[in-house]
Amino acid sequence: MRVMKNNQKNKSNRSRIKAEAPDRQSILALLADHGKPLRRRDMIERLGVKSTDSREILRRRLKAMIRDGQLIKNRRNAYGLPAKMDLVAGRVSAHKDGYGFVMPDEGGSDLYLSSRQMRSVLHGDRVLASVIGVDARGRREGAIREILERAHEKIVGRFVAESGIALVVPDDPRINQDVIVPLADTAGARPGQVVVAEIVQQPGERQPPVGRIIEILGESGAPGLATEIAIRNFGLPHEWPEGLEEQAEAFGKKVTAAMISGRRDLRDLPLLTIDGADARDFDDAVFAQRRKNGWRLVVAIADVSHYVTPGSALDQEAEHRATSVYFPARVIPMLPEALSNGLCSLKPDVERLCLVCDMSINDKGHVTRSRFDAAVMRSQARLTYKQVWDWLVHGDQDIRGQREGRENMSEVSRSLKDLHGLYKALRRARTRRGAIDFESTEVKFLFDERGAVADIVPVKRNDAHLLIEECMITANVEAANFLLRNRIPAPFRVHEPPPAMKLEPLEQFLRSIGIRIPWKVRPSPRDFEQIVQQVKGRADKSLIMAVLLRAQSMATYQVDNDGHFGLALDAYGHFTSPIRRYPDLLVHRAIHHVLEHRSNKAYGYSVQQMAKFCEQSSHRSRRAEEAERDVHGRLKAYFMEQHIGDEFTGQVTGVTSFGLFVDLEKILVSGLVHITSLPNDYYHFDPVVHRLTGDRSGKVFQLAQKVNVRVVAVSVDERKIDFELVR
Repeated sequence: MRVMKNNQKNKSNRSRIKAEAPDRQSILALLADHGKPLRRRDMIERLGVKSTDSREILRRRLKAMIRDGQLIKNRRNAYGLPAKMDLVAGRVSAHKDGYGFVMPDEGGSDLYLSSRQMRSVLHGDRVLASVIGVDARGRREGAIREILERAHEKIVGRFVAESGIALVVPDDPRINQDVIVPLADTAGARPGQVVVAEIVQQPGERQPPVGRIIEILGESGAPGLATEIAIRNFGLPHEWPEGLEEQAEAFGKKVTAAMISGRRDLRDLPLLTIDGADARDFDDAVFAQRRKNGWRLVVAIADVSHYVTPGSALDQEAEHRATSVYFPARVIPMLPEALSNGLCSLKPDVERLCLVCDMSINDKGHVTRSRFDAAVMRSQARLTYKQVWDWLVHGDQDIRGQREGRENMSEVSRSLKDLHGLYKALRRARTRRGAIDFESTEVKFLFDERGAVADIVPVKRNDAHLLIEECMITANVEAANFLLRNRIPAPFRVHEPPPAMKLEPLEQFLRSIGIRIPWKVRPSPRDFEQIVQQVKGRADKSLIMAVLLRAQSMATYQVDNDGHFGLALDAYGHFTSPIRRYPDLLVHRAIHHVLEHRSNKAYGYSVQQMAKFCEQSSHRSRRAEEAERDVHGRLKAYFMEQHIGDEFTGQVTGVTSFGLFVDLEKILVSGLVHITSLPNDYYHFDPVVHRLTGDRSGKVFQLAQKVNVRVVAVSVDERKIDFELVR
């Protein structure tokens, strides 16, 4: 025991070394100039590293650079550059059929890995690989030389036990190796149950991964299981560290006089929230007032930064999660409920701290003046999208008149009327600048009393949704401009133009369905919006919208502002949702720093730190979206299992050499009509016009075609649904 304490003490002493040593760039430059691998003692001499502490820092740095794939250590204990050794660092992308690829960190073409090479790795592992040749299809073929980082410590899958052998069949089809489980480590799991296995021995060239059961999630198909699987498959943090919820609760349930001190008082302003009927965290409130030459718009956002301070345990967990994740019937919040649904939620008739953007907007929908303030507010009404839409269409008396003895509802009604007028001006301005107005339909899952999927219904957005969206976009733009003017590092929401590799197939598709390409070389947002307007009223509109969306770049967080292509904006940030997005919280901190008249030198984040937060938040935001899609796909498969043999009307949304992809009307479920299920014939596939043509019959199947199909098979594990045509 004493030895362990001494070791921990020594380790602690080593971790406090504050000497200086050459940085990574200096090390890389030395090796590049020298032209061949160097041992550490040679580096120490050439880089002039003298003190013992500096040498220790260099040793650690070299070790970290090996871990990150920047260096490789050869059998002579010399450090070299992977690129000079013809080694490629990257992540493994596995295919369900056993082979895979290395996707290089530095970009460029992928490296093909045979099924034999894939034996020692799993999907997502980070490796160093060498190029060993070119295969028959002209692809660079690789061999794994070193595994830098393992992607999986745990695997979710179906437990199987037969003939004295137990194993876990991974739920993720990209993980194509079963996990062997010793019979002593099954934790009482029964065959067919969905379990979590902790990997105790990673796969090798001659042995599969070995694990032990650490959690039994339940029987396959059980209500709520889809979400539990996704949480673990995507590594979503879902349990609070010990003591964190108590820290959130320690702020109390009410805003105190001390919290309000020095803030702008907006408690008498008739601010209101408009959200979904099942929303619980209200982080934005709005107010509008018609003026002589335009409007005043106030967007008040929950001041999460007052409670979640840099470096605190709450902040560390918020950074770790980066975003709330919204599943049907369940939310994995970024912040504990005491804050997200309590003290930070802008509930009606209670005082709340906020950061407010107060804007003047002219009749053309342009912001002429804006200011930011730390404020205190009291929401005058909590309205739902349905209430607001009903009021806009029918004049719902519950909103316009007095209600529940409240005198201020008429003021709320006036603000709502002015908000709608302002919204129309903002939409006209959006159209003039050429922003892309993608139309999309979301679905809502309805559950029965057991928690099983009872129905899937489309949710269409209306003016109530769009009104709030335009107000939030306007405030986000002003936040981005504020940060640019004050030159303070913060995350911008950047949406790049479509990459060239996506434009060619998009152009082929549009020409094949008779749509003129409005651009010559590179498209502008206005070009895409022109196509959107051109296809309104067409039967294949939803299909074209989906293809246009797939051609877009993925929006990311960046410390450098490069504008937002889709919204046709020069600068854009995320300011309006700090309860559920970490970048918004960082933006709030930056704005507060300026409002408090502190110098940029005193700002707590460097450009490099902010760039790290941006990359991390972008990755975790994508992870959340993928997890949400995974749950939706699984729930749709569960639902369609109940409808095997039933007939539906759908539209062909994809044509391939092996069949037709069909989207069912209303419920937006997609499935495959395999080519063997088509009328008996030889079919020829035309990839340019996306068409299958029967050789003997001349029967044609093409995009946007209406078809009647029958559900013939469903695989929940693979999220696959098979249809056949109803003749």
